[in-house]
Amino acid sequence: MLIIGLLIPFFGTTLGSAMVFLMKNKIDPKLEKILLGFAAGVMMAASVWSLLIPSIDMSSHYRYEFIPAAVGFALGIAFLLLLDTVIPHLHLESGAVEGVKNVKLKKTTMMILAVTLHNIPEGMAVGVTLTAAANSASGITMAAAAALSVGIALQNFPEGAIISMPLKSEGMSKPKAFILGTLSGAVEPLFGLLTVALTSAVISVLPYLLSFAAGAMVYVIVEELIPESQAGTHSNVGTVGLAMGFVVMMVLDVAFG
Repeated sequence: MLIIGLLIPFFGTTLGSAMVFLMKNKIDPKLEKILLGFAAGVMMAASVWSLLIPSIDMSSHYRYEFIPAAVGFALGIAFLLLLDTVIPHLHLESGAVEGVKNVKLKKTTMMILAVTLHNIPEGMAVGVTLTAAANSASGITMAAAAALSVGIALQNFPEGAIISMPLKSEGMSKPKAFILGTLSGAVEPLFGLLTVALTSAVISVLPYLLSFAAGAMVYVIVEELIPESQAGTHSNVGTVGLAMGFVVMMVLDVAFG
């Protein structure tokens, strides 16, 4: 179940990347905004229901039960801020480049780095939730962990399409665009497995790691997904997509949690 749970989000990226074989032209800008908003909504709901609330519930024995959640959340933000600073990447919607000083990288390489950066906290979130589900004292059920994996897979689907389609439109062959889009999601099961190993070794840090993953995901939402979904015209479709993603993930977590 652990391996399957870690691989489900990766399958979402793979299926999304495969859309390059079905779509003839560049992805429609309105559809791209909806998909970006949907991804942001899923991650936002997952951060609250699947990560922060369980972190607080597991810390009820603390005098101030919010401390692990607050500390972990702040560290997650700081971790992604550090990665965002040191890893050269491309803001997909605006085309702005960050983290590059006197270094010329191909646009496609920076695009892949950007999506890979997005996938790190998602892999951590799935890994720590699966570990928590294996611990009966956490209050997180395996069904809730599976719901999170499915939710992350749903939001990985548009991300896979959003990276493979531009690569194809820039002249890359469909098979190569598919492979690179798929590989951008390979970091998720890797970081998920690393998180499982760390959490299993020191179970007492579980509340901190849950909120850490939440903070890292919120950073991606605010820094990347929402600005990209709101840039230019027709920003309202991105907002609608966010609402849809939030509701879907909320329903999944509450129904199975």
